Amino acid sequence: MAQILIVDDERSMREFLEILLQREGHEVAVCGAASDALLALEGADFDLIISDIKMPGITGLELLERVKEISPETPVVLITAHGSTESAVEAMRLGAYDYLTKPCSVDEICLVVDKALEKRTLSSENRRLRRELQDRAALPTMVGNSAKMREVSDFVRRVAPTKTNLLITGESGTGKELVARAVHALSDRKDRSFVAVNCGAIPESLLESELFGHVKGAFTGAVANKLGLFEVADGGTLFLDEIGEMALPLQVKVLRAIQDRTFKRVGGTTDIHVDVRILCATNRRLEDEVRAGRFREDLFYRLNVIEVRLPPLRERAEDIAHLAHFFLEKFASELERPIPEMGPEVLAALEAYAFPGNVRELENLIERAVTLASDDRISLDCLPTTVFGRREPKESRQLPEDGADLNELLADYERALILEALERAGGVKKRAAMHLGISFRSLRYRLEKLCLEDPRSDDGESSDS
Repeated sequence: MAQILIVDDERSMREFLEILLQREGHEVAVCGAASDALLALEGADFDLIISDIKMPGITGLELLERVKEISPETPVVLITAHGSTESAVEAMRLGAYDYLTKPCSVDEICLVVDKALEKRTLSSENRRLRRELQDRAALPTMVGNSAKMREVSDFVRRVAPTKTNLLITGESGTGKELVARAVHALSDRKDRSFVAVNCGAIPESLLESELFGHVKGAFTGAVANKLGLFEVADGGTLFLDEIGEMALPLQVKVLRAIQDRTFKRVGGTTDIHVDVRILCATNRRLEDEVRAGRFREDLFYRLNVIEVRLPPLRERAEDIAHLAHFFLEKFASELERPIPEMGPEVLAALEAYAFPGNVRELENLIERAVTLASDDRISLDCLPTTVFGRREPKESRQLPEDGADLNELLADYERALILEALERAGGVKKRAAMHLGISFRSLRYRLEKLCLEDPRSDDGESSDS
């Protein structure tokens, strides 16, 4: 079933097309003038417009031009009793889908309508598929074998098939959008659109139009009707990321849209009904925001039917190795190079790091490491010093009760660190010096002073060179 608008100043033609297309199962609206059709377009979106060309006031060709400005994706079929080669060429030049001459046969009309609607459907489906492919390419799937992540995965599988609104909480970078996508993929809405919007990334003045759309002329710059994300997600899932950043006045309108599944476009007067599942995410404690008066209590309870809490990466360090290798494969593929080897010292440094930026920070670190890796191997110098430069020594050194020789203790400790650095660097002095934060010349001097020798060599730069 499609929504079709018929525009013709002849009553008999309007009634003929209305009856014919309703029998075909379509919803039909009729207008006797192009000016009325333009008003109808402000409050609704039509899948097809069929218009006479020669009408008093605004002509069919002028209407076609306006439609292409307001709703470029809507196909327009023009019909006239005054057909000519010139008018047909002009209609097609202006973007008409097809051109028919009165009197038109029933079969001819039905064929053109079916083809126009098929093109409209294919265009919409192609846009949806392109959007989903871009989304899937932009983000990896949920990864993690820790007990906490298995618990999250099991919970997601349980709640995904329901229609319940979810609130996904966790620190920035923990993968809240990945969970939302997993919920959508496991629901009966998986074949419809998943639409995500970051409420904190869009200026307050534009967010309402982004969510609910606007009609032409609603404000400066509104040169055409625009669908809001609630409409784009109709039948599917709308993910409101960082919902805690939304301003109070807009929270009222979002609450109504969620409760009644109805809203008006900015500047519009017509109620628009949608069937959308709402998933929200925040890195704030919304209970605290409610107490502080920055978040509406009624909206909080409407959203927080079920909460999915994501643990920070530091609470599931056992997932770091799995995630790191996942990202290694991803970025090596993107850079079209072999998957580099990650040494145990690198993995140990990653597992000892607190990751304040969580999985997103780990992903960025691995991308950097793959980019900087040489000889298909990731070493510590491929990581920022913040990751490994502030770790505590492995063993605690205390002053013996009977005293000690400080120079000897320091020499032993220096010797142990240099040997460990050489081992990590595979015997390459330049790399070992980088691990220690000293120059190559300084390392050579310390090796000689401590009488250290290493028989391994590497391109003339090993510890015995």
